Amino acid sequence: MAHKGLTTIAEIYQAPPIEQEITIYGWVRTRRTTRSLSFLEVQDGSTLRALQAVLLHDRLSRERIEAELHTGAGVRVTGILKATPNRPQPFELEVVEYTLLGAADPEAYPLQKKSHSLEFLREIAHLRPRTRTFQAIFRLRSGISFAIHQYFQSQGFVYVHTPILTPSDCEGGGQLFQVTTLPLSEVPKLPDGSVAYSKDFFGRPAYLTVSGQLEGELLAMGLGKIYTFGPTFRAEPSHTPRHLAEFWMIEPEMAFYDLPMTMDLAEDFLKYLIRHALEHYEAELAFLAEHYENHLFNELRMAVENDFVKLSYTEAVEILQKSGRAFQYPTQWGSDLQAEHERYLVEEYAQRPVIVYNYPRDIKAFYMRQNDDGRTVAAFDVLFPRIGEVIGGSQREERYDYLLQRMQELRMDLFSYQAYLDTRRYGTVPHSGFGLGLERILLFITGMANVRDVIPFFRAAGQMG
Repeated sequence: MAHKGLTTIAEIYQAPPIEQEITIYGWVRTRRTTRSLSFLEVQDGSTLRALQAVLLHDRLSRERIEAELHTGAGVRVTGILKATPNRPQPFELEVVEYTLLGAADPEAYPLQKKSHSLEFLREIAHLRPRTRTFQAIFRLRSGISFAIHQYFQSQGFVYVHTPILTPSDCEGGGQLFQVTTLPLSEVPKLPDGSVAYSKDFFGRPAYLTVSGQLEGELLAMGLGKIYTFGPTFRAEPSHTPRHLAEFWMIEPEMAFYDLPMTMDLAEDFLKYLIRHALEHYEAELAFLAEHYENHLFNELRMAVENDFVKLSYTEAVEILQKSGRAFQYPTQWGSDLQAEHERYLVEEYAQRPVIVYNYPRDIKAFYMRQNDDGRTVAAFDVLFPRIGEVIGGSQREERYDYLLQRMQELRMDLFSYQAYLDTRRYGTVPHSGFGLGLERILLFITGMANVRDVIPFFRAAGQMG
């Protein structure tokens, strides 16, 4: 027998039980009081829409209503649902009784019946879910997370869990949070002055992971196609609206895939997620389009209705150099593309998403497969309007000698990567993968401009929202 929970406002809108007595639970969004009655807008988080409740003062005390029912108060309301065909709302709840579940001090409660800036709401991140903006965003985040699993499961991928604690830096960039049980006030040292890690919990340095890719590759060497979906951490001292210290990554790894197959998979995956949002979250998107990004629907449809433009890195640099634009950062072969370059390629040159591939070897990670030209690697980035890079991926270097040589060139600690090297010694095969930051794709889908607004509690340099 299925469990029947509380009646939600979303359920009432789907199948209104007109002329029936119902009980709802929620929070007061607004209250308006006249001489003979009071109107409440009650929300419960199940939908962006509120339910209007009417309280007659000859039945319920006006003094009590004005003393208790302030914006933000938690309530249980029982009444008869009445059709209102001649009013803006289709129905309203004629209240029989109500119970105050949790008072909200009208002098102190920071969310009032007015527009609040996103900057202000970041200062009270614990209350942001009470606003329609963040109800829309976090419902979309939930739906896109579900669609990610739907997509990969339908494609025969195995969902795997990779470690959050790791001894190595996947990217080789060194931007890691170190984890230790050693007393920081008196760190044990060896005679040469180095840290005595033998006394630490793992007996060696440990860090919060920047990526599950390396472990994902190991699992793909037996399971064929896998994906991870979990939190990752980067100690990048950046204050831009595109960076977080803690964020969620989706990382598929596929045995026997080459670069073109992987780029096609990335495009198909992104289109699937955007279509899911358009098909299942129209009300949330409409709200966000009205209040934040007027062209949101056009941008989303543009992404799903057109083939992504594929450009080699060399072609992309030539296009930028011939553009006649005075970029802040010069464009020359061998330097990484900056956000302004990425947005020009997408928004002005192609006017649709762009995939740039075959980047210079020297600006990419050690694990990317070296191309025959000796200058580039089989890497790619997917670039979107407003956002820039949303996916980065590559064909992985499956050849032991090439991989070992590259790691030695970069003076990497081979001991920490022994398992990774072993996969190249025992039955190596071509394989590829990519990483999608959940918050990056949510920026595009929601129309938000700051990554701190698409995650419930943000962690960034100098900030813990």
